[in-house]
Parts: sequence; C-alpha cells; structure tokens
Amino acid sequence: MLNRNRLLPSVAVWLAVLCMAGAMLAVSAPVHMGIITDVHAHDTDSPVEGKVMTNYEERLAAFVGAMNDMEIDIVIELGDLVNGTFVMGAEAGDEARIPAILASVETILAGLKAPRHYVLGNHDVYSLYKAEFLDIVATESTSLSYDIGDFHVVILDAQFNAAEEDLGHAFWVVPGTIPQAEIAWLQQDLEATDKPTIVCIHQPLDVDFALLAGGPEVRNHLEVRAVLEASENVIAVFQGHTHDFSHSEIGGIHYITFAAMVDHVEPTPPTWAVVTLDPETRTIVIDGEGAQPDASFTF
Repeated sequence: MLNRNRLLPSVAVWLAVLCMAGAMLAVSAPVHMGIITDVHAHDTDSPVEGKVMTNYEERLAAFVGAMNDMEIDIVIELGDLVNGTFVMGAEAGDEARIPAILASVETILAGLKAPRHYVLGNHDVYSLYKAEFLDIVATESTSLSYDIGDFHVVILDAQFNAAEEDLGHAFWVVPGTIPQAEIAWLQQDLEATDKPTIVCIHQPLDVDFALLAGGPEVRNHLEVRAVLEASENVIAVFQGHTHDFSHSEIGGIHYITFAAMVDHVEPTPPTWAVVTLDPETRTIVIDGEGAQPDASFTF
C-alpha cells in the first residue's frame, strides 16, 4: 500500500525545487548594446572643422573587434556613418565615389557577430538617396522597431525637409523633420508594447535651438517628445549629431547624446559605448571608450 505520509514530504520538496527553478527562469537578463555614431567615413579630411575622416577603417575595425570579444547582443549606429561630398575647406568632388566609401564601411561592420541597425543622419543623405543607403547596408527601412529581451527599440528617420519630403543628394543640410505619417506610426507602435522602450534618432530631440540649424535640430521636436511622453513606455532616447556626450531628462525620459567616433586633428582614440539595459535594477549603464564617458541612469 502507498504510504501517503512518505509521499507528501517528497512532493513538497519537488514543488519547492520547481518553484526555485521557475523563479530563476523568471529573472530577466540584461541587454548589452554597442553604440557608435558620427563616423563620417570619407576620403578627404576637413581642414576647417579639424575632422580627420580618412582613418575610419582602423577605428571601425577596433570597434568590431571589441564588440565581438564582449559578445554584444545588438549594435546600433546613430547616423552620419558616411560624410558625403561636402567638406568645409575642401572641394566636394564627384558624388559617384560616396557609395564605394559606404560599401567599405559596411564590409567592416559585416564582421560583427551581433545584429546591427542603422539610423540615418543628415550627412548620410548629402550624396545618397535613402534607397541607395539602404541597399548598400542591406536594410529594408529607415524607420522600424523590434524587441530585444525585455526591451523595445524604435529607430526614427528625421531626414525630411520642412515639407516632409525625403532628403537625398542634399549636398548640405542640418535640421530634420519627423513627418506626420511617421509620427502616427510611432504612436501606434508605442501603444502596441508594454516593454521599456529605447528610441534612436540622429538629431537630438532635446535641443530647442542650434546655431547651424537656425532653430531646433528636429523642427517638430516638441510634438515628437509629446508622443514619447504620452506612451509612458519610453525610458530613453539615444542620439548623435552634436559629437559630444550630453544628457538631459525631460518628462521622465533620458535624452542621451553619444560622443562621435570621428577623429580630429588633435587625435582622439576610437570612440564608442557599451550600454547595458537591466530590467531588474532598472538601470541604463554606459561604459564608454575614447571620448565617450561612463554614465549610469535609472528608469
């Protein structure tokens, strides 16, 4: 006959083991992101701005090696990957050479083990149409979203003129615009997720006035920020464009501008960031390299 008194303790032990295993499985893993911005790959340096753009291959190779060694989950490039023909203090030259420069960049970044995503910057459309850029980097869209672990990531395209027309072969342009169709898509996308969300864009959304832009870096930045705040899911916006690291917090959202990878006449080491998003501690931790400082924020 089955001894129920012996069975009950055994069942209790196994239930306790299963509960402990379930609790261990429920612990959410951090997400590790590699971030670069403003590489400005080019075959000509800028004597006026003091930008050294011709050594991009060695800087990108260092980044790829570091990311592969650390087994990063995902890599995001925040815009101005290629410079375009316009360089202050140098002749523009033939636009036909720019696709080959971007292709050489993509060849290096293809060595990444982690999946990679691209944000369009204003320089990326100086000498290319968006379709040309997407074809070279083998990406389907300039605005998209996806989940990674316990987080949601949105990539926005601000490379539109004031009339909400695509910028392309623009020669020189600074401010961008998020068109109404993209804002509507963004709103729907944010409504469809309950995950903490990172939004990626090139020109900063927290800049109300910039001298070169003659106003906000993104013309309708206040409208876009209102959508992000209304969602109550967005924890941070990752940005580039200004070349220097900065941080602000507006409406409970961290606006983090990352330092540029591009070199200068006074040499700087290759610059990038590893961002750890931890859903358990609710932290955004930045481990910087080169000109990018370390930082930590809570959400």
